[in-house]
Amino acid sequence: MKIGIVSQWYPPEPAFIPASLAEELAARGHEVRVLTGFPNYPVGVIYPGYRQQWNAWSTTGRITTRRVPLYPSHDSSAARRIATYASFAATSSVAAVRYLAGVDALYVYHPPATAFAPAALLRLLYRVPAVLHVQDIWPESVTASPMGPRPRGLVDRALGLAMRQIYRMAHSIAVIAPSMRDLVVERGADPARVRVVLNWADESLFRPVEATEEARREIGYRGRCTVMHAGNIGPFQNICGAIRAAASVERASGVDLVLVGSGIAEGTARTLVADLGATNVRFLGRQEPARMAALYAAADYQLVSLLDLPIFRGTIPSKLQAALSCGSPVVVSAPGDCAGLVERNGVGLSCPPEDWRALADRFVRAASFSPAEHAEMRRRARASYEAHMSKRAGVDELEKMLKAAARGEHR
Repeated sequence: MKIGIVSQWYPPEPAFIPASLAEELAARGHEVRVLTGFPNYPVGVIYPGYRQQWNAWSTTGRITTRRVPLYPSHDSSAARRIATYASFAATSSVAAVRYLAGVDALYVYHPPATAFAPAALLRLLYRVPAVLHVQDIWPESVTASPMGPRPRGLVDRALGLAMRQIYRMAHSIAVIAPSMRDLVVERGADPARVRVVLNWADESLFRPVEATEEARREIGYRGRCTVMHAGNIGPFQNICGAIRAAASVERASGVDLVLVGSGIAEGTARTLVADLGATNVRFLGRQEPARMAALYAAADYQLVSLLDLPIFRGTIPSKLQAALSCGSPVVVSAPGDCAGLVERNGVGLSCPPEDWRALADRFVRAASFSPAEHAEMRRRARASYEAHMSKRAGVDELEKMLKAAARGEHR
């Protein structure tokens, strides 16, 4: 087939799903045309080596990529954020009329929802069907943010109406969690056209490796059960709850908590560690992505922690896929489908979000497993990833949806 991919974000930006989909579809014999913007995320500044221009093309094998100009911004200004989304919607729509004419089907990566603009235009002009890949729920993910536009109620209603229209216009919709499917159907999508397709990890970075002494020294491993949180230390991750849980069982269980990454809540987290006198909590700071598989292998469990907010109940955090891809068991304190998936597949332990005492209990239980039980949990983690979350499994489903769209079929 000739397949178009529309995504505002694309490598070298940290958005590997559209790129790995393009590469895998091309490897399967399809001709792929990517329409994206000039890289600027997450700092809101055009990357070095790029200069915005109208005719920016590149071709590698069966993949052709065209970048269109946009207004780059990723600061706290709602107006500038809107300008970024709207400018890409406008320039990509103009470019799509010729660049994507003749494709059999379109794949649209959402967010932002405005990336669907060229798909809507091509549907009107050429009846090109589109598969929408929903990564988060609008309007909640917009209006729940402190940087969201005001007045919140008016924006919520306007975006809600726009999303209903987008869901109806898409030939089919891929969502990343069962609860997200329920929400999308509730908001007007035809149930027959919505399918759960779990995200995959960046398999060039996250894969099983042997634990090394160097990596163990790096994380401060001292022969105790080590739980690692890798990623953003922000207001939504509830790191302070994890610190309280670890501090409460420091002497009783022999559990260490290692925090890899940084974020706006790191200062508060460090202050809490000092106030509690928690000697079993360590900060490693930001690490190169290429180092993460080795650090995962040096720890015993990965922590997935989120606040109990509606925007998280219909999603599965990407760090779960990263952990399971490395064969690492997890401890989950998050709302939604994540906990059920972990318990159902026997790849870790879960507890209700924002309950640090329950999380402390799971830390103790995690430390109680024998080496043989832990090794079996590692095996199940990798097997579960390969069966349900791998790139092969995800692209299989998306390819079926694109073929069905091209044939005008509905499943």
